[in-house]
Amino acid sequence: MKFTDMKYTGLLAAIMLAFASFSVFAEGSHMAKMLELTQAAVEATDGKAIAEHAEVAKTHAVAADEHLDAAIKNLDEAIKHGKLGHTDLAKKAAEEALTHLKAAQ
Repeated sequence: MKFTDMKYTGLLAAIMLAFASFSVFAEGSHMAKMLELTQAAVEATDGKAIAEHAEVAKTHAVAADEHLDAAIKNLDEAIKHGKLGHTDLAKKAAEEALTHLKAAQ
């Protein structure tokens, strides 16, 4: 295989990974995509391919982590308001937590 062919193949793979990551952000399945990309990194036989898969997997891990942090904050609010008898505020906080947990998924 010529160097230019490998170069174009790498570019095509990077573009495909970028489009895949954008669609996953829209779907909200960060954990599933992170696991899929990490598995692809484990199975790759080229250092650059491993790095590319790992880099995109890391972006999904960070996004999932941010959603989990927000969900924990919302759950704390739901607990606090629930104990004070603020049913509407507790319910709203729990709904926001659920939204973040689904996005992290």
